[in-house]
Amino acid sequence: MILLGVQFLMNFMSLLVWKNDEEEDISYTEEKKLGGSLSKDEIYRLRKKHVANACILFYDPNPLQIVRAKGQYMYDEEDNEYLDCINNVCHVGHCHPEVVTAACKQMGILNTNSRYLSHLNSTYSQQLTSLFPAPLDTVFFVNSGSEATELSLELCRVWNDATDFICVDSGYHGHTRSAITISNYKFGHPRGIGQPDFVQMMDLPDTYRGQHRDVHTAGEKYGAQAELLVQNINNRGAKVAGFIGESAISCGGQIMLPPNYLKTVYKAVHKAGGLCIADEVQVGFGRCGTGMWVFEKQGVVPDIVTIGKPMGNGHPIAGVVTTREIAERYRQNRPEYFNTYGGNPVSMAVGLAVLDVIKKEGLVKHAKVTGDLFLLELERLKERHSCIGDVRGIGLFLGIEFVKCRESREPDENTAVFVKKEMYRNRIIVSTEGRHNNIVKIKPPMSFDQNNVAHFINHFDRAISQVKVQ
Repeated sequence: MILLGVQFLMNFMSLLVWKNDEEEDISYTEEKKLGGSLSKDEIYRLRKKHVANACILFYDPNPLQIVRAKGQYMYDEEDNEYLDCINNVCHVGHCHPEVVTAACKQMGILNTNSRYLSHLNSTYSQQLTSLFPAPLDTVFFVNSGSEATELSLELCRVWNDATDFICVDSGYHGHTRSAITISNYKFGHPRGIGQPDFVQMMDLPDTYRGQHRDVHTAGEKYGAQAELLVQNINNRGAKVAGFIGESAISCGGQIMLPPNYLKTVYKAVHKAGGLCIADEVQVGFGRCGTGMWVFEKQGVVPDIVTIGKPMGNGHPIAGVVTTREIAERYRQNRPEYFNTYGGNPVSMAVGLAVLDVIKKEGLVKHAKVTGDLFLLELERLKERHSCIGDVRGIGLFLGIEFVKCRESREPDENTAVFVKKEMYRNRIIVSTEGRHNNIVKIKPPMSFDQNNVAHFINHFDRAISQVKVQ
């Protein structure tokens, strides 16, 4: 017993002080800043030494160190407050007390894999699937959007014993190998793997910069390309496994799909025997203010829906929602699906808490009301600043596109990046996206309110004005 006590003490002390042969000793105490025992420089040095450089930091080489957050605000090691305009993961607000309580409480009771019967798993499954239109009544639980994409692709392959997929230009669906193969945002990168033979890619349905700009007819015109791509697949002696597309395109530049786009695409894919996947990982759970799922705005019902990011408010939980028929086809033709952490009790408790907060706080309606005001104020800014070529979006999913000339619509990356940096200097966090990196994207926590809109607009206006005098 004494030996065990000594061993425990030694293990505990090893957590308090460590020594690296190449570095100075760093003692862990409670007396330093809010950021913990290490200085910001020490943290940065250790990260550069031990974390892969492919994992980037915002604002490097002077990165932002965040030590705590609440609602739509984040705080650095000196307790400076930043307005978070891009964190669509902490959906109901950073560290929402109900979500935190649910996670901590369940962690103290039980956390194990999903092969044991759990009322939390069953209850959350029922509540989650009830939010989808029929016949979407069955769920697989996973841990990330990338995992959800992997599984959704396999469901398509099994369904039709097929291999080929249709995706959308600039789409992003995850970082695993299979997810990258249908994500032009990744495979089309200068250091990407290139477009695989088994993937056909549709044009980005962009009504501002694309080939078809009449919003009333663009959906059918862009969507008609699906029939041609189906023929391309048949011509190479293959079959269509499925189509995957974001219900609103995020990394591609905050693109809202024109009316009837998905109807046209889904019709062609279904005719060919394939399945249709709606990727709601970035925009689901009410972000756009029109309902829980953005695909509903297109008047379609997908065969498979992938969900993630906001689902756990920062806790790693994701899912694949599909029909019982598709799930059964998978069961009959593949080994059992087992995911060690997918559907664990803590994740289920968190998921239930997030749904409860969305409902109790009326966050879907809040997204619409706040987003309508935000879009109106951005339109007013556009009238004053000719460098703004387009503002678009819905709810709390918005984009501002910068151009050098409105007539030519030449992208202006420099202005977008300058404005992003000016906003950061004023402690407002935004980011840039799109093929030309000229679009400022806005997708904040859903607690973002009208006062935040006014604060954002004031500083955004000033930042753009600074462009003209630099």
